[in-house]
Formats: sequence, C-alpha cells, structure tokens
Amino acid sequence: MGEPKAKLLATRSRAPSLRRRPPPPLDLGVALFLDIDGTLIDLAASPELVRVDGAVAARLPELAAELGGAAALITGRAIVDADRLFPALNFPIAGQHGAERRAADGSIHRHRLPMPGFNQLRRELERFAARHDGVYLEDKGATLALHYRQAPRLASHVHRTLRAQLAIGTGGRAWRLQPGKGILEVQQDGRDKGTAIADFMKETPFRGRLPVFLGDDLTDEYGFTTVTRMGGWSVKVGPGTTCASYRLRDVAAVRNWLAGPLLARTADV
Repeated sequence: MGEPKAKLLATRSRAPSLRRRPPPPLDLGVALFLDIDGTLIDLAASPELVRVDGAVAARLPELAAELGGAAALITGRAIVDADRLFPALNFPIAGQHGAERRAADGSIHRHRLPMPGFNQLRRELERFAARHDGVYLEDKGATLALHYRQAPRLASHVHRTLRAQLAIGTGGRAWRLQPGKGILEVQQDGRDKGTAIADFMKETPFRGRLPVFLGDDLTDEYGFTTVTRMGGWSVKVGPGTTCASYRLRDVAAVRNWLAGPLLARTADV
C-alpha cells in the first residue's frame, strides 16, 4: 500500500463512524464541488440507469451563477458520460477521479499515464464479466471499473481477480485499485478527487474561496482530506466512517440543502 493511501485510511480509521451535524448554509464566498452518483442523484443498479431529478438539474446553473462560476462536478464518471446526464450544464468538471478535467475556461486537462498491458487487462476483465451474471466491466478510457452491485456475493472473487490480473499485466506500477459501493476500479496512482479539487482551487473563479465538497463514497475521502486541509467544509452523504467534518443523511437532504438561499459571507464555522 502506498504511503498516501495508508495515511488516508489511517485518518478514516480514527474518525467517528457517525457524525450527525449538517453543514452550515451555503454562502456567497464558497467554491462548491459536488460528486454525482450517490450525492446529486440516487444510485442505480448500473450507471446508465440513474435518473436526474429535474429540480437538481435546474438548481445547479443557478448555484453556479450565484457563486460567480465557482462550482464544479467531481466524479468517477468520464466527462462525456457526465455531460449526457446534464446536457445543458457545461460545468467545470473532473472526470475519472481526476484523470481528466475541464476547467472553468473550457480547457481540457488530461493526466493519462502509459499503462503496459492495459488492453490485455481489459480483455481479461471482459471475459471475467461475461462469465458471471450481475458483473460487468465499464471502460472509461483512462480507468477500468468492475461493477458487482447486482452480485454482491461475488465481491471477494472480484477483488481477488482484479488484484491478480493487475499484478500480472502491469506489475501494479503507477496504478492502484480503488474500492467503492459495489465497484472496484483500476485508477492512476497520484490522481484522485483531492488532486482535482486542488487543481481547481489554483484557478479563476475558485481561487481565494472557501472549498466545500460533498461526496458519498470511499473515493470521495481523498477530496474530504484535501478540502479539510484547506480549511473548507467536507460533507459526507449517507452512513459510514469518514474523515468529513459534516454529514447529510441522503440525496434528498443534499437537494434540500442546495435549494436553500445563499447567505452573505460569514465567519468560518
């Protein structure tokens, strides 16, 4: 296990399993970062089956305008996939856990390392998924994800298989396995939701604002760590151990919180 990941897990292990305090109301001085699945929209059996609430789709551009453009999506989905969910939004966005990023000025930044054996790994995982009902492979371009939410009994088998295949095909160099809710992904080491948020915070219109990040899954812990280090608000959606400072109960609570009026800049809480 690499040192950054070990530190992250150690931080999470020290955090209380339940924190019930909701975040303060949003104000005009924040930079808002939002995960998609499990945060803005409810999870579904597979990513293509999710449904976007019309009120959320309408509220996001309003929030962006109120914040002077300082709002971005931070997701494990590919950017092109997220754009299909929100076709009229054209938000700044980090996709594939920071492997690709569209800045506020529309420029695209890609962080794709060469991966020896990537094509072979994809073929092996395609064959594995074809042999097991309820398991399917998602090729996002810079990352690969095995979904097993519909076959939870296969969780340990999926993890063992992907670890073995990654070691055989690439030797594990510059890549890591990232677990999530019914999913296991092959991702680039050194890129995550935290590094994506840090990149945004160096740029206009995010620079100088208080970062606020909402997420629900293990991959979001990297973002929570980064935002907390910057003095911002990290908000865990749903149950589970977390290093986040605040918690919202579920997607419905997120929608209600985002629907509230933005206040004039207040002192840090």
